Amino acid sequence: ASKATVSVLNCHQEKTVTMGCTALRKNRKKRGHVSAGHGRVGKHRKHPSGRGNAGGQHHHRIWFDKYHPGYFGKVGMKHYHFKSNVVHKPTCNVSQITAMIPEEDAKSTKVPVLDLTSKGVFKLLGKGFISRPVIVKARFISRIAELKLKKAGGACVVSA
Repeated sequence: ASKATVSVLNCHQEKTVTMGCTALRKNRKKRGHVSAGHGRVGKHRKHPSGRGNAGGQHHHRIWFDKYHPGYFGKVGMKHYHFKSNVVHKPTCNVSQITAMIPEEDAKSTKVPVLDLTSKGVFKLLGKGFISRPVIVKARFISRIAELKLKKAGGACVVSA
């Protein structure tokens, strides 16, 4: 049994009394009153409307529709045997290409060849700027990325 310390005011003096938790219960005020604030007609029963989400499509329908619209039912079509790796397409922007060029290629006077697939990037997108010519190999290259690479003097090679 747990103990609790309660401050009790008696005749303008405060004293500390150690007693069980029963003294702290709200129910102490309701002693002597027959239904303890729960009403004579309705009565305080255990689970009068069901436990948890019971009655969501029956006696609690208005509540569910008001506060949780769309909780029941299905939307869309089933996709049997969905394979997420089919649509796996990591991307990279034109602005990131110069940072990906290896140091030995960056120092040489030759145009560097950058294979994005070996770096785990499948698609090249056209955000940003590029000033130096680079030959880029990728599985997918966007139209704008291709324009920017060719404008800088580079080339695009689409590889499988």
